[in-house]
Amino acid sequence: MHPNEMAVLGLSAEEELIYRHFLREPGTDPDTLAQRLSLDGPAAAEAVERLRLIGLLRAGAAAGQVTPADPETAVARLTELRLRSLYREIQRITQSRHILDMLRAETGVPLPTPRGIEQLNDWPEVRTRIDDLAFFAREEILSVEPRVEIPSEQLSHTRQLNLRSLRRGVRLRHVVVRGALDRPCTVEYLGELVSHGARVRVADEISEHILVYDRHAALVPIDPWNTGRGALLAHSSGLVNNLVTLFEKIWDQAESISVLLQKPELDDGVLPEASRRVLTLMCTAGKDESAARDLGVSVRTYRRHVADVMQRLGAASRAQAALLARERGWI
Repeated sequence: MHPNEMAVLGLSAEEELIYRHFLREPGTDPDTLAQRLSLDGPAAAEAVERLRLIGLLRAGAAAGQVTPADPETAVARLTELRLRSLYREIQRITQSRHILDMLRAETGVPLPTPRGIEQLNDWPEVRTRIDDLAFFAREEILSVEPRVEIPSEQLSHTRQLNLRSLRRGVRLRHVVVRGALDRPCTVEYLGELVSHGARVRVADEISEHILVYDRHAALVPIDPWNTGRGALLAHSSGLVNNLVTLFEKIWDQAESISVLLQKPELDDGVLPEASRRVLTLMCTAGKDESAARDLGVSVRTYRRHVADVMQRLGAASRAQAALLARERGWI
């Protein structure tokens, strides 16, 4: 049996062994795995079922056939699941405060908060710490906001802090949920951030609520939908690094708000800047993945914009679209 090298990603030794086997022999009958790999029958069946559930094994073209996800996809999927599991674990830590209070009442002996973790019990306390963290931030603030609608008091407070940080030269990267774009006050606020140099992206769904300051301190609300219930403030480098990694995962999967708010429509023969950028990337970028990364959107969204521009140009192919665009002086 191979060493359980994928344990860090949440796979058991049996699951890793089976996944590796299918990479080598994708046509294997799942019913023969236990005998082939000298595994307990029920344990092998359970491992195969979990690998199916997390997407590392998939149904093949033929009945009963199983094919493995390619290694890059498998590691990306396991990393995402592991990071979200760590986020939930951090939240459970914040919610265990009542256990400490109960034990204190039983023993009369104060129990310390875990090292590197600080419990904030209500919004005023959270707000005070956010003020301090924002004031002392010098390099970068990372944030993920899952709420569609933010209480006006909190939105006003956050606007002031973020604009002040941006004016001081602090970089700000912010991810919001797509539903927030239906709120005019939120769109106005996000536009203001962008005009001051912030980078804002939009995700279809978000369940995490994260604030990271200079990659040294991270704030995680006990309830992502209600910051009034308090939060956990992490100073531990391990916890903060995990939250930064989770943020980067969410950021990479989100789309630039500037592209979403600027529809590629032609007005009196003048090409909007968003469409011009798409056309330029069509002509210069080698791959869609590279073009989408430069534009700050997903590959799917980039291809949708390409299709929109081609339709408005009346082009049947990208090459024809490029020629027509050059004829009109758009690129």
